[in-house]
Amino acid sequence: MLKRLDLRPRAYAAGIHLLISVAVAGLAAVLVFAVWYPGAFRFMAGGRDLFLLVTAVDVVIGPVLTFAVFNRAKGKRHLGRDLAVIGLLQIAALVYGLHTVYVARPVAMVFEVERFRMVTANDVHVDELPKALPEFRELSLTGPRVIGARRPEVGAERNDAMFMGVNGVDVGQRPIFWQPYEKTQARALERSRPIPLLLLQYPQHAEDTRQRLADMKADEASARFLPVMARSPWVAVLDKTGALLGYLPLDGFF
Repeated sequence: MLKRLDLRPRAYAAGIHLLISVAVAGLAAVLVFAVWYPGAFRFMAGGRDLFLLVTAVDVVIGPVLTFAVFNRAKGKRHLGRDLAVIGLLQIAALVYGLHTVYVARPVAMVFEVERFRMVTANDVHVDELPKALPEFRELSLTGPRVIGARRPEVGAERNDAMFMGVNGVDVGQRPIFWQPYEKTQARALERSRPIPLLLLQYPQHAEDTRQRLADMKADEASARFLPVMARSPWVAVLDKTGALLGYLPLDGFF
């Protein structure tokens, strides 16, 4: 019975397929984590979990199918056709998965009112891209750009912003309100709070927080923070001028 199942050649073929799948997944990981979700954004935007879900299914299903269909008694032509179909299905699944990761990539970190908002590609009100400032008409492919959101002007624009906000589209997601962060940097600094307050709020994370602050060259005494609206709780760390230094995995809404 075991001989008829041809287990050793099946396992060998599936093992080769697994190695190839892992290599391809590794190349995809470089694209995802070095380009689309750099640094903290693999966690902040949920990129790591999404990528692992997509690639885990793709890496496993191909070798399993190869193990199931591999049988040298079929002949080279028949077996080659079966393996080619599996390969095409696996490539299609990977492309679809990467497209899902791509459209969920973070494209902007927008300061709005008293917080930062991480904006993903599928959060953007794309109809307004042609009306945005020239430098903001293309969505970033290499991680989020730090941007400020101007306040809507009194009148029709403010009414429209309120209506869109009620429907779940805030100014940070609307390109017509995007402007260079430098124009809102003073306001961000004014709205921020001192880092020591964050350390008092989360004493159990104080050691890790101080190490992360040191890594981003932030002065604990003068650095400030603002909450970030993202897939998980984070705060943005600012220096004494309001420039963005980095991020900490803590909830700043308190």
